[in-house]
Amino acid sequence: MIRIVFLGTSAGIPTSKRGLPAIVIKIHGDLLLLDCGEGSQRQMMTAKIGFGSLKRILITHLHGDHVFGLPGLLHTFSLMNREKELEIYGPPGLTELISCFVNTSQLTYRVSITELKNGEVLEFKNYKVITKTTNHTLTNYAYAIIEREKPGKFHPERAQLLGIPRGPLWRKLQQGDKIKLPDGRVINSWEVVDRPRPGLKIVYTGDTAKFDGLISFSEEADVLIHEATFENSMVKKAAEEKHSTAAQAAEIAREARVKLLVLTHISPRYDCYESHYNEATKIFSNTIVAEDFKTISLS
Repeated sequence: MIRIVFLGTSAGIPTSKRGLPAIVIKIHGDLLLLDCGEGSQRQMMTAKIGFGSLKRILITHLHGDHVFGLPGLLHTFSLMNREKELEIYGPPGLTELISCFVNTSQLTYRVSITELKNGEVLEFKNYKVITKTTNHTLTNYAYAIIEREKPGKFHPERAQLLGIPRGPLWRKLQQGDKIKLPDGRVINSWEVVDRPRPGLKIVYTGDTAKFDGLISFSEEADVLIHEATFENSMVKKAAEEKHSTAAQAAEIAREARVKLLVLTHISPRYDCYESHYNEATKIFSNTIVAEDFKTISLS
């Protein structure tokens, strides 16, 4: 099970209903934070997320609404006597930004800062993260979080028909190994196990104007989390500020053949998101608009 929890879904400044950009992903025991807008730690508390177990933070870009929650969060970890290393990844300039407050604090733990490049792949035990430069006013990375392939379904009835005794030999076949039976027969894993199943794929764009590079990057994603700062009547302003409209996000989702589109980063000028939803669903029906504390579970 993978859980996505939206902590902040506004753009630029918070509103009475929306915090600044931050998303938590729980994946195979790891707790990831995507962006860390002001107030993110309080949002985690409200959502009852045990953020003391936070392992990694992925920052899309260095605009204040996406990073100003970091100083408070790092300070709180020290007050909690954290000892486990915290990994923070993001674009060039991240080290200088974080060093400003890390060097003036007495942290109880180590902070590992990694500045990424376009197309870089981070390999972790149960998933990987791929970066993609988007079209924004400064370097912004979209992130694709891709679960490792899962073993194919094992068919015990096939194993029994082949005369394979239950036990260690079954486990070897499930692990993809071939076995040799006492009568000399060699049984390959594929004879009793289906092909591996692809892992789940989640893409988060950060801030970006519409550009075709996101189509291939998001191809067949299970969830595409795309910024939708403006409604379509402000498409010119979106282009000037290198943001997207809800309709443009939906066009990317349709072309990329994703399963679910989630719109976030809504401009505070909008009291409701009905127009965003209507404009997007005309193009891509399986669309929702994120609200603070909305949770999506994938399996």
